[in-house]
Amino acid sequence: MKLLTKNSDYAIRALIVLVKKKDAFLSARAIAKEQGVPYPFLRRILNTLIKNGLVESREGRQGGFKIKKAPAKISIITIINIFQGKVQLSDCMFRRKICSNRTRCVLRKEIKRIEKIVNHEFVNITIEKLSKKLEKGA
Repeated sequence: MKLLTKNSDYAIRALIVLVKKKDAFLSARAIAKEQGVPYPFLRRILNTLIKNGLVESREGRQGGFKIKKAPAKISIITIINIFQGKVQLSDCMFRRKICSNRTRCVLRKEIKRIEKIVNHEFVNITIEKLSKKLEKGA
C-alpha cells in the first residue's frame, strides 16, 4: 500500500514550484528540471491539474503554467483524491470477493478509524503550508 503515488507526489511538488513563482507562467520543462521529474510525465500531471481547476495554462512565448486556485485552499487530500481516489487502507476483499465477515470485522472498524484520522490530517496540510515550510527550510 502506498499512501502517496508518484502522480500525487509530483503534482504536489509542481504546485509548490508554481506557488513560489505566483504571478509568473512557468514552462513544464522548467518545473520538470527543477524537480527532477520526467517532462512527459509532468505534462500529463499538469493537464490533470488544469482539468481540476487548480492550474491554468497559456500558450505562446510567455506561456506556461500558473497556479489558479489559492494555495491555502488546496489540501493534500484534494491532490490524493484527484490522482488516487479516496484514501483507503483496505478494501476488505479476499480473492476479488467481498469478505463475508465485513460487517462484523473488528479489524475493519479499526482501519476505518485510522482512515478517518489520515484523511483529517491530509485535509489540514495545504500547498500553502508546505511552501512556507520549504521557505523556512523545515
